[in-house]
Amino acid sequence: MSTSLSKDALDQLFLEARTHNAWLDKDVPDSLLTQVWDLARWAPTSMNCNPVRIAFVKSAEAKEKLKACLSEGNIEKTMKAPVTAIIAQDPKFYVNMPKLFPSFPGAADLFESSPDLSSETAHRNTTLQGAYFILACRALGLDCGPMSGFDNAKVDDVFFKDSNFKSNFLCNIGYGDSAGLYDRNARPAFDEVCTVL
Repeated sequence: MSTSLSKDALDQLFLEARTHNAWLDKDVPDSLLTQVWDLARWAPTSMNCNPVRIAFVKSAEAKEKLKACLSEGNIEKTMKAPVTAIIAQDPKFYVNMPKLFPSFPGAADLFESSPDLSSETAHRNTTLQGAYFILACRALGLDCGPMSGFDNAKVDDVFFKDSNFKSNFLCNIGYGDSAGLYDRNARPAFDEVCTVL
């Protein structure tokens, strides 16, 4: 990791990448979603806890269930997206830590006995993994439309009723239609948000 990525790669991941609201009618195969996860799973997490859980909403039946959970402004673009990923967290992520972080045998007990620490860790690391998930999608040629604007409790009831998983955010995935893009808004400059101490 001693060299920078090419300009083309930086454009695809960051500089030219956009949040898409309109989608081409082009399928995203399950095999590509598997490839996305095979990249995203290498995201760093606290003590390798890996609390993220992802439900890929693709079928017409699943989309109808999701539709009832969405804010009005997110319905059309989400129904037209080939896939919507529900980025969720497993509050009991720690049950897997003996396998994922064997160098600390007491890790599972630490989190199980500290609900506040467990909740905070799950949320922070799921959000981090979700960001890596977006980069993995972009790296493999997919466009993304991450969003809030949904009823978390409804999503959890509909999609995670048989588990403890809690939704964090949604991410539409597919091949974006550039005709649906808005003008790009500004971002803060380094000296507006950063401090070197």
